[in-house]
Amino acid sequence: MKFHSLYSFFFKGTALLGGVVLFPLSCSSLGAGKGNTVQYWLTKGNESVKLQQQAPVRFADPSNNFQNIEVDDTQKFQYIDGFGYTLTGGSVEVINRLSPAKRKALLQELFGDDKNSVAISYLRLSIGASDLDGEVFSYDDLPEGQTDPALSKFSLEKDRALIEMLKEILEINPQIKIIAAPWSPPVWMKDNGKSKGGSLKPEFYKVYAEYFAKYILGMKNEGIAIDAVTPQNEPLHPGNNPSLLMLSEQQRDFIKGYLGPVFKSKNIKTKIVVYDHNCNKPEYALDILKDPEAYRYIDGSAFHLYEGDISALSTVHNAFPDKNLYFTEQWTGAKGTFNEDLNWHMKNVVIGSMRNWSRIALEWNVANDPQYKPHTDGGCTECKGAITVSDSENFTRNVSYYIIAHASKFVPAGSQRIASSQTETLSTVAFKTPAGKTVLIVQNGNSSDESFNIKYNGKTASVVLSGNSAATYVF
Repeated sequence: MKFHSLYSFFFKGTALLGGVVLFPLSCSSLGAGKGNTVQYWLTKGNESVKLQQQAPVRFADPSNNFQNIEVDDTQKFQYIDGFGYTLTGGSVEVINRLSPAKRKALLQELFGDDKNSVAISYLRLSIGASDLDGEVFSYDDLPEGQTDPALSKFSLEKDRALIEMLKEILEINPQIKIIAAPWSPPVWMKDNGKSKGGSLKPEFYKVYAEYFAKYILGMKNEGIAIDAVTPQNEPLHPGNNPSLLMLSEQQRDFIKGYLGPVFKSKNIKTKIVVYDHNCNKPEYALDILKDPEAYRYIDGSAFHLYEGDISALSTVHNAFPDKNLYFTEQWTGAKGTFNEDLNWHMKNVVIGSMRNWSRIALEWNVANDPQYKPHTDGGCTECKGAITVSDSENFTRNVSYYIIAHASKFVPAGSQRIASSQTETLSTVAFKTPAGKTVLIVQNGNSSDESFNIKYNGKTASVVLSGNSAATYVF
């Protein structure tokens, strides 16, 4: 039983925008499938279909031998804070190259909740420069040999363009949440005096904690709330520019002796999240959480997946079930294919992180130019943003746009993960939204089509999902 003809069926009155079929309904009305109808959106790995709404299917009482995907909303798991990207300084720079009309339209598409938007609900920022800024900087740069323990030269002005864009984004979505991480402290705080590598000098632990506080309070003064911070992006990767080596015992001591107490003394409610690196070293987070003094200041742990297995998040959850998990970064690269990236990231980043207790799923940078710039000298030269800005009037949507959109457009902050079964070839995750809708995301890792039944509350809907494709079902 095949439904291929359904894939080419479109509702009257659709509009096509850059390969995205847009239907005359808003995100707030995505529950049009209430009752006996399932609405769904499809992306194929061969790029022939990208986030296009398909003809709806109905719950019925079919007689078939299809595999079943059981959705059970009596089994409830973590609440969701959102889906999104890192808004790098380079992303801001290239988006600002667009004409005012194109720029406004892009921000609305990314962060709005109307029919043309993908409703990004979570952002990550760098505290100072990341490697996808045009230059290396901190908020307290000094001539070589000088120090500033009073932080009298501290200034956020190097991030002025980013701050102004964040204000525009907050006008579009005032509820968007932000996590921030430094790539490096000011070089005068480091034992090698360089932006790349080195470690934080112990005599500057207190000053660096005050630096974090100044950042959070400075952003607050701009009207930007920082929901969470990690003490260091990729603390075990000192080869990037900028970067810092921060071993688990160093991060533990920094949090329990300085960062936590400074936040407490200043009544800063911003969450402290540890680690922010690969899934191959869950012991980094575990070692810090095992310390009772550090534990009381920590909200949770953050992970990337350039090494290891996504199940590392569950390893930490099982050891410390009252602490949160955050999946904060995964990049798509210049040499990757749409098909491979769509399927791997849907399975691991979106579905995998959610099934392993993460509250967020973030891809890497929002935007860059066709040469994968801007980046620092020594920064990533192949990181592909969700958007490529080619000139003042043109941008293209890349694979990570669709990876995140399959979740962000349909699963708002405040949704809760519920149980869904999986098969050998079908990876799934399901949610109950605050509006009471059920959302099921399915990725077909098989090269051939897969027929299956969605079973929910005694009802059954039979669907076919194309090979190497992902779909989001709403009912």
